[in-house]
Amino acid sequence: MSDVTTQRRGRVLEITLARGKVNAMDAATSRALGAAFQQLQDDDGLSVAIITGGGDRFFSAGWDLKAAAEGEAPDENMGVGGFAGLTEYWGLTKPVIAAVNGMALGGGFELILAADMVVAADHATFGLPEAKIGLVPDSGGMIRLPRRMPRAAAMEMIMTGRHVSAQELERWGVVNQVVPADQLMQAAHDLADRVCRCAPLSLQAAKEIYAATEGLDEQAAFERMRAGDLRAYSQIYDSEDAKEGMNALFEKRDPVWKGR
Repeated sequence: MSDVTTQRRGRVLEITLARGKVNAMDAATSRALGAAFQQLQDDDGLSVAIITGGGDRFFSAGWDLKAAAEGEAPDENMGVGGFAGLTEYWGLTKPVIAAVNGMALGGGFELILAADMVVAADHATFGLPEAKIGLVPDSGGMIRLPRRMPRAAAMEMIMTGRHVSAQELERWGVVNQVVPADQLMQAAHDLADRVCRCAPLSLQAAKEIYAATEGLDEQAAFERMRAGDLRAYSQIYDSEDAKEGMNALFEKRDPVWKGR
């Protein structure tokens, strides 16, 4: 059985990482995850992915330290999306929801930080323990976490390796929703279904604009957005879906999206 499996439900692609007892990731696992996210990107019939872990104890413990001890380097070929298939997938234009079913440590937490939305089981915990073994969280933790929560709180996590609860990260806005464990996947699919009710091209444009303007001041962000080279954004106002959305609104019916 593959360490990474996918299941399609309508416009939602569910991706499950199930590798050993702690869902640790090596280069081959990263490439398999990257292939799954590539499937999301390439299939016009898909709008959003849910990434979760197998079992109920670990979402992922991150980098497979056993593979590292056997000589696998951190810069090994990780595939299209870098470590965990997503942390450096700059070309992905479709949203990803992380459904966190247990502990998310190191690279497992960095995978979550690369997602767009996060639903967590109420027993889930998160941590970046790299400094405790002489490393740093360099697959997004150092960069993304201080941008998601106050710098002092983020640096405390990074510099002490402290584990935090899903409830604490919900308060900081890193996690969207915390639910009982037996409701996790239903909550993730409910969120995905709400995403799917929106026009696919609008979803892509929203993610594209955010990526292009992150870190810019307001005027610079507007200028960047209006520059004319953002593919999805430049298409939406003349798209078939924009016309369909208006027609559906006036006709009081659900729109039928074509993604163009």
